[in-house]
Order: sequence, then C-alpha cells, then structure tokens
Amino acid sequence: MSREVHVRFCERAGVRSPRATRPPVPVLDPGRGRTKTGRLWVLVRDGRPWGSAAPPAAFHLYSPDRKGEHAEELLGGCRGFLHADGYAGFGGLYAPEPGTGTARLAEVACWSHARRGLYEVHLATASPIAKEALERIADLFAIERELRGREPEARIEARRERSLPLLEGLRAFLDASLARVSGKGSLARAIRYALTRWEALTRFTTDGRLEMSNNAAERAIRPLALGRKNYLFAGSDAGGRRAAAVYTIVETAKMNGLDPEAYLADVLGRIADHPANRIDELLPWNWRAPGGSRPASAPERRGVRATPAPHPST
Repeated sequence: MSREVHVRFCERAGVRSPRATRPPVPVLDPGRGRTKTGRLWVLVRDGRPWGSAAPPAAFHLYSPDRKGEHAEELLGGCRGFLHADGYAGFGGLYAPEPGTGTARLAEVACWSHARRGLYEVHLATASPIAKEALERIADLFAIERELRGREPEARIEARRERSLPLLEGLRAFLDASLARVSGKGSLARAIRYALTRWEALTRFTTDGRLEMSNNAAERAIRPLALGRKNYLFAGSDAGGRRAAAVYTIVETAKMNGLDPEAYLADVLGRIADHPANRIDELLPWNWRAPGGSRPASAPERRGVRATPAPHPST
C-alpha cells in the first residue's frame, strides 16, 4: 500500500513542498523484556498558507528504526522542496543526482527548530544575546502571520521587501555574537545551528509557496504524543504499520474539516460494495456522505466555527 500512496501523494498530487518529521514510538520487543524505539515518519502537504487548491493531507510511515533508507522510501518520489529539521538521513535527498547534476529536493530548514536552542539558553541564563536573537526572529514570524493565505507572488514580494533586510541584520548580529561568546557553550551551539543552515533557513524568501517553519508537520504529530499516553506502546512492528495507516486516515480527515469518526463509520460501512476503480471518491477531500452532504466537524457540532489552524507564533 505504501508505494501507491507515495505515488499519489508526491506525483499525482503535484506536491512541491512537503513537510516531514519522524517522532519515536515505543514498540514491544519480545524476548528482551522491554520496548524498542520505532519511528512514525510523517509527510504533510498543506498549501493553504499560499492559497493552493490542492487538499491538505498527512501520510504516516512506520519503520523499526531511524535509518536514512526510510527517508528515501518516504520521499524518493518527490521533487521540489522539503521542509524538515536537520536530520542527517535526509542528506541524500538534497545531493545532486549523477545523471542531472541537480537535487531531487531543495532543503527548506525550520526556524522553529533554529530558535529552540536560543530559547532554551534564554530560559536558563536570561542571555541578552539570546533574547535579542529571539526578538529578531519573532519579527520575521510576525510578517509571516500577515502573509498567511495570500498568493505566492504577493508573499515573495513582501518577503523581499521586508524579511530580507531583517534576515541580513540577524545574520550580522549572530556572526558578531558568535565571536563574543565561548565556542563550547550552549549559546554558541545554538548560534552555529542557525548559521550552518543559513541557506536552507532563508530559502523561504525565494519562493512564495514555502513556509518559514515546519510547524505543519509538527501539528500532525501532536495526536501521536497523546496516543502514546493512552496505548503506551505498539504491540509489534505490524502494529506500528497499522497505527501509521490509521493516523494517515484520521489526520487527513481532520485537515479536510471532517469529523474522523463520522467519516470512518460511513466509509467502512460502504467500502465493501464500492467499485475499486472509484476508490478516489472515498478520499477525505472527495468524500460525500449519502445524500451528498459532508457532516459537520467536531468543532462545528459544538458551535465553534471550524477554521484552518493559525500560523504558529514564536
């Protein structure tokens, strides 16, 4: 199933800027008396911030370890950009291909990850350097909140006019600050994390479809953290694969404004008699309940207007 889903997700859906992350999941390891650490790789497409008509979706892939070969399995069919953290296993996807000399995916680094180390330093030491860096990054996020939902052309124009000068000032500030602090300290490590990824961190200023952070993927894994508190662990690698399939369906339904319970109840009740060559009709973004309606989402049933998730602040 996973190969077909990859093709649909990356090629037929026209994905140009997927987001990826890989949270851990405890898995029973028979014979050892404890659990091992599996991974649920999460791939998200969400073009709503730049007005894309493509429906949002989340795809989860389970693996028994975190080897880079799973990044190839997950993203090898994708072309364009990849929003992700600095995980080394993605490196092969950014490398030029021998036949073409160009990379399959251009790295788009995440400012939420870049600011995390600075935030931890400021929290622990009240460092004025970390505080000023965080304030400068916050100014960039504020611009992005204003640009949410605007067309790519308008976003890129605003970024060139407003964000690039701020980025140039931030780069100069980080360079100067690094020369003033201990090279072995946590503040220096946090600064180097940003400086060594600067090209990827600023790539969002080159294309209006790109985002400043990978928070879309981070939001998609929040239910996993809650789930681990409830079920504690997966019973086996097969259980991990089934969990990945369920998370894929449920999270994609939620992203498309559906009540996952109503959606699953209807689809499971009719899928046995549904023509296999019309299976796309049951995908969350195409699905209609009998009578042609789409049931209200859980927030709407509670009288709360359902809206896309806001752009995360700093």
